[in-house]
Amino acid sequence: MKNDIHDLALVLESRLRLVLIESWDELRVLETLSGLAVSRGMTLHVWSVTEGLRHLAFGGEALDAGESCSAEVALRRVKHDPLGNLYVFCDLHPFLDEPRSVRLLKEIAMAQGPSAPTLVLVSHALKLPPEVQRYAARFSLTLPSEEELLSIVRDEATVWSERNRGARVRTDNRTLQQVVKNLRGLSHAEARSLAHSLICDDGAITQEDLPELNRKKFELLDMEGVLGFEYETERFADVGGLQNLKRWLVQRQAAFVAGSGSDRPRGVMLVGVQGGGKSMAAKAVAGLWGLPLLRLDFACLYNKFFGETERNLREALKLAEQMAPCVLWMDELEKGLATGEMDGGVSQRVLGTLLTWMAEREAPVFMVATANAVDRLPPELLRKGRFDELFFVDLPDTSTRAEIFQIHLARRELKADQFDLEALAVACDGFSGAEIEQVVVSAVYAGQAQSREPDQDMLLHCVRATAPLSVVMAEKLDELRGWASGRAVLA
Repeated sequence: MKNDIHDLALVLESRLRLVLIESWDELRVLETLSGLAVSRGMTLHVWSVTEGLRHLAFGGEALDAGESCSAEVALRRVKHDPLGNLYVFCDLHPFLDEPRSVRLLKEIAMAQGPSAPTLVLVSHALKLPPEVQRYAARFSLTLPSEEELLSIVRDEATVWSERNRGARVRTDNRTLQQVVKNLRGLSHAEARSLAHSLICDDGAITQEDLPELNRKKFELLDMEGVLGFEYETERFADVGGLQNLKRWLVQRQAAFVAGSGSDRPRGVMLVGVQGGGKSMAAKAVAGLWGLPLLRLDFACLYNKFFGETERNLREALKLAEQMAPCVLWMDELEKGLATGEMDGGVSQRVLGTLLTWMAEREAPVFMVATANAVDRLPPELLRKGRFDELFFVDLPDTSTRAEIFQIHLARRELKADQFDLEALAVACDGFSGAEIEQVVVSAVYAGQAQSREPDQDMLLHCVRATAPLSVVMAEKLDELRGWASGRAVLA
């Protein structure tokens, strides 16, 4: 808080009379401003629509009989204060479309001299009218550091222990460090609330608590819409093949979690045939590294109004940084960034926004992009340096197809040792992982229709009834393989 007080004092010394602070942690803002007022010998008044103007330093008593609950009346009192006091208005934003209030704000902001009052507006979101914007300064409170977050968690553990006759909160150092990293981006109050919810139920902080912690953090940051939170991640044990990708990720896990700046892995691009397992691999990255998984939905990103699409993308990327460390999954990237001349240049501006963020981001956000039609992607995105590695996900070979059969049979509580997996794998030559899954699903339905469990013959019948994409789109698959040769690493 001391740094916030010092930085805010510098803003006031610049003789700006209108300051904006956007924060969900109103109590902390008021504590900071109270400390500033004490350090500078200023009197602090606080306004809200329910309490009117009140003197914060003396028990919070109101300065009148309630007349100042009116925003216009309160602003007039500020304007005519000859003593240069400090005023804080909480949640004035609903009144920023009233002409008199807007004019009073501007007159307060334009006031000169050492005895002019200073007005601070505090709300979760503030958008000033254009005529006032250039007279105001914006200020942001610093978010808690990892040391402060760790102290918050320990404080909540101490409180729980005191309420439970000295019992100790059960956890381990690895989990505790993950909790601290996942609390980054939250205010002090929000972090304390989530730390309390972690501990209060059973007096333990375990790996099983991390998905729920990430879900609650996502809800607090209000990311619904363009950016989605994927509640279900995968384990690489449930993903057949992709051995090179798995090995690459295992080698870089520690570097991402503990690294910093340019040394930290930044992301991968997965290109290949539809149904080859790219989406499952993206989910498995988050599962392997124990990180929250966010999905950027390009269908929700685009807006018919000029500039809104780019703004939506910037907001989504900013929110992803607040969720860091995390995995950001951009599925079927070509659908959002395909170049064309019929969209008024929107796709080019979106591409520019994304490339700038990819080059400049410092937050630990690992990007996993997937694409099917790589020829539709802009070349700027694919050049070396945009991603750490470009992986090509081809159709599974015979041993991988057997592994995929085993995985999907086990998911449906069927014993794999009762099937000839090698024969099934040979019969499925040219099938993708998704097509093999549908073979198993179809066999299960067939078995239910006959009131018995599916057997080898049912699976083989379903295989023969399926026309895989490798046959239907053989030319495109050959073209994709030709492109990947020498350009991408086989996953």
